[in-house]
Amino acid sequence: MQITRQADYAVRAVLHLARVGSAERSATSTIAKEQNIPPSFLAKIISQLSISGLLHTSRGARGGVTLARDPKDITLLEVVEAIDGPIQLDECVGNSGACTFDDNCPIKPVWCDAQEELVGRLKNTNFAQMLMQPV
Repeated sequence: MQITRQADYAVRAVLHLARVGSAERSATSTIAKEQNIPPSFLAKIISQLSISGLLHTSRGARGGVTLARDPKDITLLEVVEAIDGPIQLDECVGNSGACTFDDNCPIKPVWCDAQEELVGRLKNTNFAQMLMQPV
């Protein structure tokens, strides 16, 4: 299981903006260069994050991108789900009737527990915490 390249780029872009701070706008070209993200791919990511309410964008000579909220108020889960949609390890998790075994499946509780742990970890990790991690 692996998050998409697009979600990874989104996390790196948001982390870049968290480092810069809310007082300063970043050009998408700067983010793309410093984070090694293809510019055309970054434009789509920025758009999705903006629609999700995580970023503010502005055009023009003084334009750029900023976080819509403080880094402590943006979780890793929000960014990943803004790009990839809700996390679902298997179709049976949170979707009764999706599997012919349904509640008689010995594997379903494992998938449910694993998803709960993963979602909880991502939900409890914000960008202010990640800024404090040693590089």
